[in-house]
Amino acid sequence: MKKIVYVWMAFLAVTISISGCKQTAPKTEEVVVDSDSIVVNEIAELDSTVYGVCGEGTMMNTVELITDGGDTLYYSVNIDDDAHIAGGMMVGDRLAVIGSEHDGLVASRVLNLTTLLGKWTSLDKNFEIVEGGMVNSNVEAESNPWVSWKILNGRLLLNTDTFDIVNLGADSLYLENRNGIFVYKRVQ
Repeated sequence: MKKIVYVWMAFLAVTISISGCKQTAPKTEEVVVDSDSIVVNEIAELDSTVYGVCGEGTMMNTVELITDGGDTLYYSVNIDDDAHIAGGMMVGDRLAVIGSEHDGLVASRVLNLTTLLGKWTSLDKNFEIVEGGMVNSNVEAESNPWVSWKILNGRLLLNTDTFDIVNLGADSLYLENRNGIFVYKRVQ
């Protein structure tokens, strides 16, 4: 009888040991990305935007960009299409340029980040876009205030909300996503 108990205990010990050593496959997260929201996971989306300062060689159809890395690049710009340039181009302003190489560098989109900075308001939003990627909300009752911003491939990300910048002027900002166009005016 003692032998049966010892055999039974040995069997249980081996069973527990084997089940404790069982390896499981690592869990993976499913990432869903649609056109209006970008989910950042372990692999970040590559940003094709080039950042820098507008140089003195900027003319009506050419942008001189002194990049954050210290390089000087010259982009051709189609001046007949205002959608290509959002916020104007002033020497010394911080720019985000989305472009490609077609017989030289061609800018498909130029965003003036200096013009984007500042206080903006609408019927339901009152916020300030500040340098360094922060957004200050001025509406205390807002349930989901924007707290961060960045440009990714020519689009404006406010928290996880992604917008196309339809128009950026000295006193107006038009943002668009699948929910519609949102109009903001600058507050002094």
